[in-house]
Amino acid sequence: MKELLTYIAQNLVSHPEEVRVEEFPSGGETILELHVAPGDMGKVIGRQGRIAKEIRALMRSVAQHKGQRVTVEIVD
Repeated sequence: MKELLTYIAQNLVSHPEEVRVEEFPSGGETILELHVAPGDMGKVIGRQGRIAKEIRALMRSVAQHKGQRVTVEIVD
């Protein structure tokens, strides 16, 4: 899951080398924290949060297919 989120984020931003994903287990789910360069935050969030919403939906769908639960948090 961590690798998929890293791949998606690196293909959206101008500074892919600064993309970092941290994984934390929390109860029955996994929390993925996405860190990007400050100038790339807008590219990951998108207008009115549309891109962030789609990233979260995609990650939830993949996790559900694997029988897992995942939450994506975009951290500055």
